[in-house]
Amino acid sequence: MEGIIESPDKFTLARELREKGNTPISIEEVKEKEGILSVKLSFFSRVSLSEKIMFTNNLSGMLTAGLSLSRALSILEKQSTNHALCDILRGLEEDISKGNSLSEGMKKFPKIFSGIFVPMVHAGEESGNLPSTLTEVGISLKKSYDLNKKIKGAMTYPGIILCAMIVIGIFMMIYVVPTLTKTFKDLGTELPTSTKIIIWISDTISQHIILFFAIIVFVIIGIVLLSKLKLVQRYFDRIILYIPVIGNIVKEVNTARTARTMSSLLLSGVSISNSLSITEEVLQNVHYKELIHKSIGSIEKGMVLSASFKENIFLYPIMMGEMVEVGEETGNLSKMLLDIANFYENEVDNKTKDLSTIIEPVLMLIIGAVVGIFAVSMIKPMYSVMNNIS
Repeated sequence: MEGIIESPDKFTLARELREKGNTPISIEEVKEKEGILSVKLSFFSRVSLSEKIMFTNNLSGMLTAGLSLSRALSILEKQSTNHALCDILRGLEEDISKGNSLSEGMKKFPKIFSGIFVPMVHAGEESGNLPSTLTEVGISLKKSYDLNKKIKGAMTYPGIILCAMIVIGIFMMIYVVPTLTKTFKDLGTELPTSTKIIIWISDTISQHIILFFAIIVFVIIGIVLLSKLKLVQRYFDRIILYIPVIGNIVKEVNTARTARTMSSLLLSGVSISNSLSITEEVLQNVHYKELIHKSIGSIEKGMVLSASFKENIFLYPIMMGEMVEVGEETGNLSKMLLDIANFYENEVDNKTKDLSTIIEPVLMLIIGAVVGIFAVSMIKPMYSVMNNIS
């Protein structure tokens, strides 16, 4: 006999065939078309977080209204303007028509449905409450989106100012300083050390412009490549926690993310061990990931979760450990984690607003110092020449 049977792997299929009284001679794996589509999408397409939020909210609304899952996916496919998302929805719809679950279909697109998506949807399917679970996924993604947006918004202003300073500085070194340098050489006056340094930088840049920009490009590429090394990332993630103001915001962001993710997963019926594993994937800071990973081992040994947070007050605030402990004692851990998430999300919101107020005077001081040094270095030789003439 010949045929195609779905199975997790060759060994499982061989065992199942023998149990039915058959003797397998040859078993070959056949890749599904959706797998190729998934690989293609991971390289050439992108689905934004806001589109994922709209997808979960709309799908939840349609299922609540009584539409079948296949029909809801078909409508979302027709409404979407993102070609990548259309292909994904078409693939999910085909999986549903074959009798597979939504979570199984999502597993084929790990780049798109990562983190809390698959386990929460699976838990919703198991409990028969998929619409409300999708609503919870949408809320969790929205909170994450808002948090990222606030952080990026707070860093946009200083980023633009610093970039403008660098561009103006390079422009002056290439076009303004050489003109003044020529004047100083014609007058033959003795130059201060600061002026000599500025002239040397200007000469180096203006005479080797292509090399200068090439070095900048290589430095940027080098920083990007080094940042991907685990050792470098580990040191960087540690240093950022010690930076005044920024470090506290990073800690509160990771606390809010940990609490929000675990709360959503626990409310959906995911076990605490699996919730911690998924939370580890969601977090980006290496030290937080390591702590959560250790917590999984502690939980499996019978220890309470609050102990892990209490022993690491440098990473997580004291309030985190105390409230988690209360949640464990009262059997209402998911509710306590949700309260923690809401509290620290509000804290981050307030601090990112204050961050702009703090950064603005600091930037003004830096700009004033740079302009002052440049002005003194260029004007001082001129006063020396005028004094000699008088």
